[in-house]
Amino acid sequence: MAQVANPNQPVPLDTIPISPEGSMRVENGASDAPVTVFHDPENFNVKHPLMNKWTLWFTKPPTGKDNNWNDLLKEVISFDSVEEFWGIYNNITPASELAQKSDYHLFKAGVRPEWEDPQNKHGGKWAFQFRDKKNINIDNLWLHVMLAAIGETLEEEDDGEVMGVVVNVRKGFYRIGLWTRSTGRPFPGGGDGNTAGGKGRSVEAGAEVLKRIGRAFKETLGLKDSEQVEFSGHTDAATSGSTRAKAKLSV
Repeated sequence: MAQVANPNQPVPLDTIPISPEGSMRVENGASDAPVTVFHDPENFNVKHPLMNKWTLWFTKPPTGKDNNWNDLLKEVISFDSVEEFWGIYNNITPASELAQKSDYHLFKAGVRPEWEDPQNKHGGKWAFQFRDKKNINIDNLWLHVMLAAIGETLEEEDDGEVMGVVVNVRKGFYRIGLWTRSTGRPFPGGGDGNTAGGKGRSVEAGAEVLKRIGRAFKETLGLKDSEQVEFSGHTDAATSGSTRAKAKLSV
């Protein structure tokens, strides 16, 4: 697993993980010698592909009690390269400036940031609430969590758990979450292999995978040892009628 960045330090462009390592994708019509974003941040003509394609979503604040979730949730844009990510990030409203009850969701392409999505319905999430909003640099924290997600540093190559990351802006707190495909247990349709939801991964091994992901998430957030991130299942949250269901795991 790659070393997690310090959320209190700036992020140099040349530290962003890319894959396959050293590969470049030349833009259509580019006739000059390859120029990367690391050489010229504005006039580059090649891109560094990510392991997965990602989609940014936005939940706008409700205007009344009768608002439909699907009307509030908006797909913003998809990307699959380092350069596209920075272009998007540098041109959207920072999390710190979003209205209350707004959310950003960054999920793998094809996965909607909803409990009911087929790729989420058997899963859960790690989450932490930052209640001291005035002394929290939520923009840096959210940036580092997104970079850890798209750079594939939150899990091992064969874990198959990470679906996406979320930041919630509320009156009394910021909350950052990491959604997983499973709760560490096999589920129908998960297959027979040693992967998320697969019968070949024991419950004990599944729990260890989730704990390892939780520790990487905690490190990315720059939390103290005494501060705990908690994991809960989406089904439990739906049953309790709250995003704060009883924790199954904590690290």
